[in-house]
Amino acid sequence: MFPTHSPPSLFTPTVRILLCPDSFKESLGAWHVAQALAQGFRRALPQAHCHLLPLADGGEGTVEALVAATGGRVVRVPAHDPLMRPREAEFGLLGDGVTAAIELAAASGLALLPPEERNPLVTSTFGLGELMKAALDAGCRRLVVGIGGSATNDGGAGLATALGARLLDADGQLLPPGGAALARLAHADLRGLDPRLALTEILVACDVTNPLTGPQGASAVYGPQKGADPGMVEVLDAALAHYATVLAKQLGRAVAQVPGAGAAGGTGAGLMAFLGAQLRPGFALVADAVGLAAQIAQADWVVTGEGKIDEQTRFGKVPFGVAQLAAVYQKPVLAFAGTIGAGAEVMYQHGLLGIFPIVDRPMPLTQALAQAPALLERAAERVGRLLAFYQPG
Repeated sequence: MFPTHSPPSLFTPTVRILLCPDSFKESLGAWHVAQALAQGFRRALPQAHCHLLPLADGGEGTVEALVAATGGRVVRVPAHDPLMRPREAEFGLLGDGVTAAIELAAASGLALLPPEERNPLVTSTFGLGELMKAALDAGCRRLVVGIGGSATNDGGAGLATALGARLLDADGQLLPPGGAALARLAHADLRGLDPRLALTEILVACDVTNPLTGPQGASAVYGPQKGADPGMVEVLDAALAHYATVLAKQLGRAVAQVPGAGAAGGTGAGLMAFLGAQLRPGFALVADAVGLAAQIAQADWVVTGEGKIDEQTRFGKVPFGVAQLAAVYQKPVLAFAGTIGAGAEVMYQHGLLGIFPIVDRPMPLTQALAQAPALLERAAERVGRLLAFYQPG
């Protein structure tokens, strides 16, 4: 429930505007979106205080948002791609010096492979484990891991081996990378697992509730997106089922049916089973890390946004999360979007006071993407001119 507002009045220069958008996919990162909005608002409201707090929901852009919000820095390190080829990848070292933000997609992501190379029978999360190890080497003892966008279906086996685990078959041989090999797992030797992990808090941004196996599991639901045909899905699902049985027996952690175990090709299950990680909703995890609630409490207006706002936005997306949290403090929330899709009006029932498209004239999508900074600035200026005569009561 939002407060009533006073009649239109002259803008007071002490009004504080919190700018906390998500990225506009394929166009701008969240920090650049916030900067563009701030430019527009300042044109209309030169004395307003704009605070930039870029956000993410645990997927793409999480590292950028957390680094920007905490005054951290990006660290580039050697790693391997999903097919075990050397590459560079990055993680974020946050401003407190002991927390790392890591995206699975940086080293083990689907976008790193052209369609003809996508094969979850052999792709691995080894690169994700390398990023986690690099964060430990940098002195981090708290890891925030976003696991969206994976190219893998290996149950997190690859990341575990990168961190020192040895996954062996019945002959005592190391399993090769990939999801298919899990069918041969006989023993998980964790004696070489990096001891620093026992002293490290691992939080995983995960917004799906799929179990590890079965009709709603990792292989059946997400395998086809990663290049799996029906026959491969069957092989992968059986391999993960066997893998889960062995881990439950040897490690005492039955995680296969835990909601989110099937995330990122079973990476959720592996992080829980091997490392005792905690799975959290992505937006809530990022919001806690950047202190969003405290910033909302101090704001007069809260401004958010993302590339598309539609009926799906209420399922854990940034504008929904911002609106829900702002309602606790009775703060009005405005949202900007590249596209307003079907069902977006439902967001008016979930805390958004207004939704504003940034495109101000007919144009091709490619042009809109290229001109996003200017479009955002102009849209914010238009809204800012209204706010100049309207303020929360």
